[in-house]
Amino acid sequence: MRIAQVAPLYESVPPKLYGGTERVVSYLTEELVKMGHEVVLFASGDSKTKAKLISICPHSLRLDKNCKDSLIWHLYMIEEVFKRIDFFDIVHFHIEYLHLPLASKYKFTFLTTLHGRLDLPEYVPFFKKFKDFPFVSISNAQRKPLPWLNWQATVYHGLPENLYKFYPAEGKYLAFLGRISPEKRPDRAIEIAEKFGMKLKIAAKVDKADEVYFKEFIKPMLKNSWVEYIGEIGEKEKNEFLGNAYALIFPIDWPEPFGLVMIEALACGTPVVAWNCGSVPEIIEEGKNGFIVKSIKEAVEALDKIKKIDRKNCRKSFETRFTSKRMAQEYLKIYQNLIQKEVFVKAI
Repeated sequence: MRIAQVAPLYESVPPKLYGGTERVVSYLTEELVKMGHEVVLFASGDSKTKAKLISICPHSLRLDKNCKDSLIWHLYMIEEVFKRIDFFDIVHFHIEYLHLPLASKYKFTFLTTLHGRLDLPEYVPFFKKFKDFPFVSISNAQRKPLPWLNWQATVYHGLPENLYKFYPAEGKYLAFLGRISPEKRPDRAIEIAEKFGMKLKIAAKVDKADEVYFKEFIKPMLKNSWVEYIGEIGEKEKNEFLGNAYALIFPIDWPEPFGLVMIEALACGTPVVAWNCGSVPEIIEEGKNGFIVKSIKEAVEALDKIKKIDRKNCRKSFETRFTSKRMAQEYLKIYQNLIQKEVFVKAI
């Protein structure tokens, strides 16, 4: 099968540091290549892949200080994809909604995975224009604001099975990994650590949009003796950081579409204590690989019970449900179904 993967340009594929969508696109692309498919990846020029790379911009845009307008690069990429549209059996877009207006002018087989939150009111009139196009959600919870879209399936994210090493020993600190932002609630994590009486290590990036929040609300809290702020870390550092943790704290305050860090922790054998928001109940199995909570008090109580969780069960839940091989197989079924429908329509 000849497959195009169209990635966002904000991070390289895979990202050098933080980057959820681009990381997932990388894992999917490499699995499809391993399965023998002819894959073309549209991404930034600093991406690394065994597929054929079509470089759109020299560097990923978030870390490129010379980039003043990231949107124009994405529009340029869409034009490059459509120049080659006849070559592909299917085109898989991961750039949210940017391609949809142009896609409506062409006859070709494509799929869109929506990676972000969908609860913004302005999304309703826009997506209603394209509601018959095929979409994939990354959790069932993500679909709720737009239930009338032409959902083909929910495909959970996956990681390569050997990407993270299993850590059987109980860790000595709590971990917070991701972004410093109001919706990720690092302040909750700090309060939980203080009340539980265990050191909290924070490995997180600060986007420009969140710099004020970081300086005014979070930075003063980092002076506390039970908090260690590490900053942004990459793939290589994650395994040790998560694997040596007593638990991952995931104290979100928004409808999280998936939460890749949860399955990264499970792959290391580390249990997760997460707020009951968005995708969390679909990933965390209460008492088996973590606990789902609704308050600081419940989170502290859950940490008291973490020792009852066998870290082998955390790893097993990852291997059973969240590998990149499983993810690629599920996407292939969707590709094949869409291609068959397209052939049937053309035949009529």
